[in-house]
Amino acid sequence: MSKQDYYDVLGVSRDASADEIKKAFRKLAVRYHPDKEGGDEAKFKEINEAYEVLKDQQKRQRYDQFGHAGVGGPGGGAGPFEGFDFSNFAGAGGPHMSFDFGGGLGDIFGQFFGGNAAQAGPQRGSDVETNITLSFKEAVFGAEKDISLTMDDECSHCHGTTAEPGHELVTCKECDGSGQIARVMNTMFGQIQQSVVCPTCHGRGKVPEKPCTVCHGSGTERRKQTLTIKVPAGIDDGAIIRLRERGEATPGGSKGDLYVHVRVTADKDFTREGDLILSHETIDMVDAALGAEIDVSTVDGVVRMKVPAGTQSGTDFKLSGHGVAYANRSGRGDHIVTIHVRTPQKLSKKQKELLEQFKAHKKRSLF
Repeated sequence: MSKQDYYDVLGVSRDASADEIKKAFRKLAVRYHPDKEGGDEAKFKEINEAYEVLKDQQKRQRYDQFGHAGVGGPGGGAGPFEGFDFSNFAGAGGPHMSFDFGGGLGDIFGQFFGGNAAQAGPQRGSDVETNITLSFKEAVFGAEKDISLTMDDECSHCHGTTAEPGHELVTCKECDGSGQIARVMNTMFGQIQQSVVCPTCHGRGKVPEKPCTVCHGSGTERRKQTLTIKVPAGIDDGAIIRLRERGEATPGGSKGDLYVHVRVTADKDFTREGDLILSHETIDMVDAALGAEIDVSTVDGVVRMKVPAGTQSGTDFKLSGHGVAYANRSGRGDHIVTIHVRTPQKLSKKQKELLEQFKAHKKRSLF
């Protein structure tokens, strides 16, 4: 489905002033705000999107020249929480949430509502977070990056069983194999019995007949690991890559996840807006007046670009397909080149004479 014209969204003409655009936005925002009766969240988002472009002079100029392609599509980056599975943040017990009201009341309400109910069986390993830094071009084209982490991994001697090889796992005597024990709490409401994870077998219901002599029954070893991460093309600064079950190990359970936070360094030549790459080129006023072909640096190398006669400073030109890879489809965005016209600060006598002749000729042509 094609996007509606931003001017039509706000109900203004294409030559509307900045003040007219702001007034139209405020009127529509009040009308369609989702918290208001009769509001429309989808329409409200559309209005905001249109205003974000039209209120910015540079973005508006590119939109007028190139349409929606001139202001970029959805970026590769992620918001603060994008890429996260929030169920994993509720603890090893599952996707419940407990609330701490102070004075122990959190445990009481958690018991009533299931927030702190014990979960028998193997627990999930801990999640791990790390950071990687990419150059601008690595973010555009993708890259493979090696990272080194020190974390709990499966014991190389017992292979995570916790038992010395040749020995068995036996039923935990403290919980009789249930993985849970009952705990009695004295509260203002009287005594409350709560099930908690068995501290001896850690919910597994079994303990080693003889603990592993290397990991001492923990089932894990702390060791340094090197992982190769394949970073997709088009990723943006602030994105988070989630690698399932590449976090820390735990006996009998699945590994946690690895979250990689991406930092993209600034580039001296290019900036980015979504799938667009932006840069500037400076030409002298003679080339601007007469037209010229110039070399433009792109992430793909140098590209020859034609600047037509009469080009004004601040004019944008589009190099199709030289931008950032699209996130959800094949192809790449565009590279927008903004032309700056350089006015000479010092002129030779001959140059001044020529410009004076041009000026005089221009005046005569007006009459």
